[in-house]
Amino acid sequence: MKPVRALRHTLVSLRDLAISAGPVLLLAVGLLALAYWWLDPNPPKKVTLATGPGQSAYEEFGKRYQKALKAYGIEVELVASEGSPSNLKLLRAGKADLGFVQGGGSDRNAKEESGIVSLGSLFVEPLWLFYREEAAKNAPGGTLVSLTQLQDRRVNIGARGSGAPFLMRRLLEANNMDPKSPLLTRLDQTASTMGFLNGELDAIVFASAPESQMVQMLLQTPGVRLMDFAQSDAYSRRFPFLVPAVLPRGIVDLAKDQPPQDIRLVATTTSLLAREGTHPALLQLFAQAARDLHSPAGWFNRAGSFPNTDHSEYPVAPEAERAYRSGKPFLQRWLPFWLANLVERMWLALGIILAVLLPLSRIVPPLYQFRIRSRVFRWYGQLRDIENRLQAAPREAPAVLRELDALDERVGRITVPLSYADELYALRNNIDAVRRKARQEERVAAA
Repeated sequence: MKPVRALRHTLVSLRDLAISAGPVLLLAVGLLALAYWWLDPNPPKKVTLATGPGQSAYEEFGKRYQKALKAYGIEVELVASEGSPSNLKLLRAGKADLGFVQGGGSDRNAKEESGIVSLGSLFVEPLWLFYREEAAKNAPGGTLVSLTQLQDRRVNIGARGSGAPFLMRRLLEANNMDPKSPLLTRLDQTASTMGFLNGELDAIVFASAPESQMVQMLLQTPGVRLMDFAQSDAYSRRFPFLVPAVLPRGIVDLAKDQPPQDIRLVATTTSLLAREGTHPALLQLFAQAARDLHSPAGWFNRAGSFPNTDHSEYPVAPEAERAYRSGKPFLQRWLPFWLANLVERMWLALGIILAVLLPLSRIVPPLYQFRIRSRVFRWYGQLRDIENRLQAAPREAPAVLRELDALDERVGRITVPLSYADELYALRNNIDAVRRKARQEERVAAA
């Protein structure tokens, strides 16, 4: 019986402690729920990424991001588009959460445009101008080195909505050429490549990273040459969104020495842009993935050159700056992503909640003590009434004794923690003292 009684006392103590701390606990739960709702720490499980046309570098990179975020339980839906300008329109319209956008491709002042943030520049995207050797047979040296040499040739400058037409239009105007010439077509990538290989076009233009399957194929196609932009430095000085780039000799195929010499190109840098309302945890994951995917050395950059936030056209998201500066957060190295992200985004709120609750928690011990002691002390009022009646009417001692016995029986059923048992026994001793007085009065009345 003793273990059962000890367990009963312990349970009673815990129950009273829980009731005493209940208001503070309820307030803590309410504040946590409010902070969770306000901070919204857990990201959505699905995000949309605007890429580009099929077989483009944008599509290839989109698949890599899709695979990287799948490891965290995030589904990346790839939204095909015509290219960089279309991606920017999708972001502005809220039809995509993130998208690849070329530098200099905005028709607005990027610094003043609200609702769009950047995760930094990811890679160099050269302007690839491929031409058929037959189309250059009358050119000096049998090669094309200037856009003016395309004056009377059939050239596809890229599909509407892609980045290439915008760049080509600016470059053609700088060379006093008509960008609306009927010889300039705007077919999509697949159609233009088929027409080019069939001899229906003399040249085609892509604005793409070298990962593009079309670029890789054309670089190794017999009878197809890549134009050397001899004036690449001049273009970069005239247009701030362009940078000179060099395709190193042998980078395509060292064994075959392709290309057989360095080729000068003009290029833009492509950034990963996001809607400002995109969940911060998603921006963090995309920035981490960008660091893993784009930091290795490439055809046009050394290792560690990308991603970077230097000279960004759009405001840079803080999550991207932290990811590139510090790498993966400490907690994510040891905890599952969802838990690490929850702690990272809730720690400030938890600190504020603790600052509020610590002073309030001081009332719990007095409240607990009052609750236990009141269980004993409330019987003193009834004991005092009985004693007052005994003093006023000693002849009622027999009735008083019966009331005292009933009171003692009820008090005997009271359960209190062992640390407060002395107060319970003090009450029973006081009941016994009044009982002795009543018996004395009973004996006096009987005599």
